[in-house]
Amino acid sequence: MRRLLPGLALVAAVTVPALLVARLAPVSALVLAIVVGAVLRNVGAVRAAAQPGLTWSARRLLRAGVVLLGLQLSLPAVAALGVRGVVVIVATVAVTFGATVLLGPVLGVPRRLGLLVATGFSICGAAAVAAMSAVVDPDGEGADDDTATAVALVTLFGTLALVALPLLAGPLGFDDDAAGLWIGASVHEVAQVVAAGGAVSAAALAVATVTKLGRVVLLAPLVAGVGLVVRSRRADAGVRATVEVRAPAEPRGAAPGGVGREPAAPSAPRATRPPLVPLFVVGFLAAVALRSTGALPDVVLDVASWTTTALLTAAMVGLGAGVDVRRLRRTGGRAAALGAASTLVAAGVSGVLVATLA
Repeated sequence: MRRLLPGLALVAAVTVPALLVARLAPVSALVLAIVVGAVLRNVGAVRAAAQPGLTWSARRLLRAGVVLLGLQLSLPAVAALGVRGVVVIVATVAVTFGATVLLGPVLGVPRRLGLLVATGFSICGAAAVAAMSAVVDPDGEGADDDTATAVALVTLFGTLALVALPLLAGPLGFDDDAAGLWIGASVHEVAQVVAAGGAVSAAALAVATVTKLGRVVLLAPLVAGVGLVVRSRRADAGVRATVEVRAPAEPRGAAPGGVGREPAAPSAPRATRPPLVPLFVVGFLAAVALRSTGALPDVVLDVASWTTTALLTAAMVGLGAGVDVRRLRRTGGRAAALGAASTLVAAGVSGVLVATLA
């Protein structure tokens, strides 16, 4: 535990100011934290002694934050949107995620980064990106740059969407209910949805917020599904590695007892296999179920909401401190093109569905 202290002290020194600034200005504490962490890393301010605590924060605090995120979601509230709302949410998430994953290789974006962008843009922004990064890189082998890029894109294009969609809702003929549904199904971050919905009306804000939380519910099955794929691929990689290093068959005519035989190759280490369903996803689902019972008082939910933000902000400091800006430059333009396309897909699909299912 002592070796974690330098890194944890650095995390706290960044997290507390980020939370305070976010209360005073319309900016995400998560984004502030990952930016500050990246700056500290790239100016050489992160010492080697701080690395264990930073890594621990990026992994452990992240998972705890995602679990508590479930307490913000109530299934009865999402169900109150009706069939139309549920169809818009599910279809928008599925099409946005699938299209973004497919477009990534076309644009030359690395597979892991494309997956993180797809998750953040289709579900709930930075929190979804961080949750998915814990699955695609369960051993902490270097997804920090990709995570930072995806979070930056969520911030950029989510901000553009929160300005554009309220302005377009009127000309498209959307009433408050339709505008809220469109905004909630299209804009990336929860805070951005609140800002965009509030720019239309109080009624639109209420619908947009519930719609957005409906998208967050889909985080668990999406992460669990990707986790199964990752687990299967790692298992297949382990089998192939074992076959490749297996000793060759004894040549005909070789002396008995192995005389003249080549030394047997060492057995290959087995690839790490993530759990069938990540434990933090199970915890997330349990938290959603608990919130849906209506048994928790408002004061508990308020504390859980603040704690969730604090934990995710602290995790972002750790993720940001692992970012190498020189590597980011190599994929920045292509990743931005993918983010723009993903935003257009989300807004286009949800807009068409809202209009046609009215």
